[in-house]
Amino acid sequence: MGLFRRKASTEATEPVPADVDTPTTQEGASPQGDGPTGRGPYDATQVSVMGPRVDLGAIWLPVLPGLKLRMEIDKKSQKVTGVAASLNGSVLQVQAFAAPKSEGIWEEVRSEIASSLTKQGGTVDDVPGVFGRELLARIPATTPEGQPAVRPARFIGFDGPRWFLRGVLSGQAAVDPEAAKPLESVFANVVVVRDSSPRPPRDLLSLTMPQQARKDGAGAGSEAPEQPADEPTFDPLKRGPEITEIR
Repeated sequence: MGLFRRKASTEATEPVPADVDTPTTQEGASPQGDGPTGRGPYDATQVSVMGPRVDLGAIWLPVLPGLKLRMEIDKKSQKVTGVAASLNGSVLQVQAFAAPKSEGIWEEVRSEIASSLTKQGGTVDDVPGVFGRELLARIPATTPEGQPAVRPARFIGFDGPRWFLRGVLSGQAAVDPEAAKPLESVFANVVVVRDSSPRPPRDLLSLTMPQQARKDGAGAGSEAPEQPADEPTFDPLKRGPEITEIR
């Protein structure tokens, strides 16, 4: 069984830099803004104002000083399939999916990810984390010189009301708890906007380009930020889970 239904093919996608002037939090302020107390992610019904977040359709993503966003676009449908937020050598991928009313799907999804990673020669530890159970993965890779290597990644997930949010941390955030904290804060303060349309479980919730990027054109008038070498593609299970370079 595939991990997610109705996914756009990652073989037909490309990263697009958002390059928008997103609001930033003041030093010491929480990116949560005027949201509810306690740790998220949150449903749109729990948040009265958007606060310092950028509107990406199904996801309101918190922003921090220095945070760079890249959108994943399906070439055929031109639909946005995911977003990656990079900061100081670390990357957080985020995608939102439909889920049943009665139960969460992270336990099942986590098992499927672990099984697929193991089949590809990787190793996985299912451990307690900031958001509950998470996966610490070590994925076979190849260095630019052609030597075998291992690339770490953290798979995190959160079951919300009729939605599921998945994150993948790579780069420094996958191995350094201190480096992970800013992007963990971003994930914790995501707001998911689930529409009222009936959707099968695991159906990808639609994302959009940030408002300014839609108006000005993605990356218009500025140079695209350099893609971190450890940034993963948006469907790490499509060809057997791997984190690959995007060139």
